[in-house]
Amino acid sequence: QVQLVESGGGLVQAGGSLRVSCVASGRTFSNYCMGWFRQAPGKARESVAAISWSGSNTYYADSAKGRFTISRDNAKNTVYLQMNSLKPEDTAVYYCAATRKIGTLRPGDYNVWGQGTQVTVSS
Repeated sequence: QVQLVESGGGLVQAGGSLRVSCVASGRTFSNYCMGWFRQAPGKARESVAAISWSGSNTYYADSAKGRFTISRDNAKNTVYLQMNSLKPEDTAVYYCAATRKIGTLRPGDYNVWGQGTQVTVSS
C-alpha cells in the first residue's frame, strides 16, 4: 500500500496559479488511480479531479473543469494538480488519494489519503 504526502500549498491572490504535488512511497504507485479532493472549513470533502493509472484518462468535477489540470509522473511517483484562475472559493485543504477503482471521483472509493496541504486564495 502506498503512503501519500502532499506539498505546494500556499497563499495566492485571486486569478493566480498554484501547483500542488503528491508524492507516493512504495513501488506500486502506477497500479493506483489517483484523485485530488478538497475540504473547506465547515464543508464536506469534495472531489476535484482524478487520473487513471497510466495518466491517459482524467476526470474533473464541474468546479475544476477548464481551470485545473491533473497529471502524474509514474517515474517520480508523483501526481500534480495545476490550478489556474484561482478564486477565493477554491480556498481549502487539498488532499490526494489513491484507489484501485477506475474512473471514480467519489471520496468513498479512495482508501489511501495524504495529510493535506492548505491552499488559500485571497480576494
